[in-house]
Amino acid sequence: MRALATIQRVRAIRPIPASDFLETAHIMGWQCVVKKGEFHEGDLGVYFEVDSFLPIDERYEFLRASSFRENVDNGTGFRIRTVKLRGELSQGLFIPLEKFPELSGCNEGDDVTERLGVKKWYIPEVSTFGGKSKGGRPFGIPASDEIRVQSALELIDRLKGKPYYITTKMDGTSCIAYNIEGKIGCCSRNLDIEDEEGVLYWTPVHKYGLREKFAKYGKDIIFTGELCGPGIQKNRLRLPSIEWYVFDVMDGATRKYFPYDEALAICKDFGLNTVPLEERGERFDYTLEELLEKARGKYPSGLDKEGIVVRSTKAPKGISFKVLNNDALLKDKG
Repeated sequence: MRALATIQRVRAIRPIPASDFLETAHIMGWQCVVKKGEFHEGDLGVYFEVDSFLPIDERYEFLRASSFRENVDNGTGFRIRTVKLRGELSQGLFIPLEKFPELSGCNEGDDVTERLGVKKWYIPEVSTFGGKSKGGRPFGIPASDEIRVQSALELIDRLKGKPYYITTKMDGTSCIAYNIEGKIGCCSRNLDIEDEEGVLYWTPVHKYGLREKFAKYGKDIIFTGELCGPGIQKNRLRLPSIEWYVFDVMDGATRKYFPYDEALAICKDFGLNTVPLEERGERFDYTLEELLEKARGKYPSGLDKEGIVVRSTKAPKGISFKVLNNDALLKDKG
């Protein structure tokens, strides 16, 4: 489970020239706009990441005018998103630790998501028929959910000097297609889906003829990719039909990812699209600020892209993280 609420320490406090009452607190790789004087460097607080959904609680009532949401998918609460205040990005919510007596005894870095009743804000990913669930993903098939680099700055240091590649983060919904011990299946991010006529998550099998290709390949294999197109998210790519872009290929027998070049070769043999490659190099040497700038940009449609995914090239699914496009986040009013 993603750690949406954690105890973090203020790394720096910086003034906002346009405000006498607000300043920015810097936590991990994030910055939050806070009341002036509320925090000092070194103070501990509870940091709620973007896309946290906070329960109804008096401590969060100041968010009601801007963040209250109520719908069938999420229930009732307060959605945390990226906003701009006095010209400064505010990415998440930071509240002094002393306002949470129930967290007495917790330490820096502790995950307090469940203790505070925080959930992940859920945006229904598809409007087309998603299909019936057969249960959870088969054992050993991981969900696809890259960590945001601002929450794991150490990954930048670990990748430094190593071969890397950067791909476009596609606007869609995660879809897994597998052939394990002769059984072919398709999954959403979390569920194994029944094969029925018109089911979105079985598009890869039917559109790309995977039954025949799995048989020809003759070994267990798992593909994970992004389904994009009409009825999925906002279709920022403006695709006329559903397409699937693979970003992970796993050996179905060993449950180990293939390195990038091997994965590309397998996808080519299967006739599958892969997520667009933006850059590849032998020595990674980007700062957080440079990565945030690289994450900006447009899809071929002219609409803001979601961001980028950065990975090590040689180690199978070694170092991996996403960098989201702040321009797109600021326009997300959902």
